[in-house]
Amino acid sequence: MKETSVLCLLFLISLLSCTTNQARLTVSPSSSQFFEGDFVSLSCEEDNSSAGWTLRRNTSKQQRTQCGDGWGKWSDSINSSCNISYIHIWYSGVYWCESREGPISNMVNLTVTGGSVILQSPVLPVMEGDDVTLLCKTKTTPSNLPAAFYKDGSLIRKQPTGHMTIQHVSRSDEGLYKCDISAHGESPSSWITVTEKLTTTPPPTSTPPPGSTSITLPPSLSPPILSVLSSVGSVCVVVLLVLLVLVVRRSVHRKPEVDREEGEDNDVISHVMYSYVKRSDYQQSIRDKRETDLAVVYSAVRSEDVSYGQTTIRTRRPRL
Repeated sequence: MKETSVLCLLFLISLLSCTTNQARLTVSPSSSQFFEGDFVSLSCEEDNSSAGWTLRRNTSKQQRTQCGDGWGKWSDSINSSCNISYIHIWYSGVYWCESREGPISNMVNLTVTGGSVILQSPVLPVMEGDDVTLLCKTKTTPSNLPAAFYKDGSLIRKQPTGHMTIQHVSRSDEGLYKCDISAHGESPSSWITVTEKLTTTPPPTSTPPPGSTSITLPPSLSPPILSVLSSVGSVCVVVLLVLLVLVVRRSVHRKPEVDREEGEDNDVISHVMYSYVKRSDYQQSIRDKRETDLAVVYSAVRSEDVSYGQTTIRTRRPRL
């Protein structure tokens, strides 16, 4: 029973921890590639500012270093953000937000180049069905020069204005992209991730039986009501779990009392049985004594009924 209560508590704690807000790392300007010397701001956006978020990174030189520890300047004014006024080539690596409570945010891979061409591509995963625009950009000249775009090493197309839009991306568009501007050079490669779009299938409509009343919610009210119902359902689950833990703990504490009461009941029953046996033996001894007394009286009466008399014997004479 004690193990069951401990498991219930652990499950309750895990359920409550699932409601912890998770930060989302954003990059400004929104790009996964930067020229050396650019200004970059990375923010940990989340609702619960008391979680104590900080920014960490892994590079080829350092592991799990924190913003402000030799690089960047940490700020908590509006959002938890790390501002890098001059980004170096060795700043290339993986960045993420981490709180003192344990959860971490999404990870972002940033590439810093000392060349003259970069590919501006989405930093975060792209939702399936959305449009994605890629921009091939130079450091000194205008960014509307003709550029060639490649995916996984193969040429996709050449664009005269230096940008390419992929409409209604699918999982097949996921891959490693780069661009090339003639007489300027080639950009580093960046991976574009495409996530599956979550679609909700509406329940099949059914015709209500005759005499029943159907209630249809307005479309504008449905999402808030569903949100409220979802919140109420979560609260009910937590309350039920708390009640379950209390019941289990109460049953564990009541068990010794029940055993003691059962022991007392057994003692009472044993005492009653012993009294009944003693009483039965006593009554039996009385009945035996009465029967013995009656036998003695009967024997005395029978002895007094016997009488002794004198017998005369006559001799019979024969007739003549």
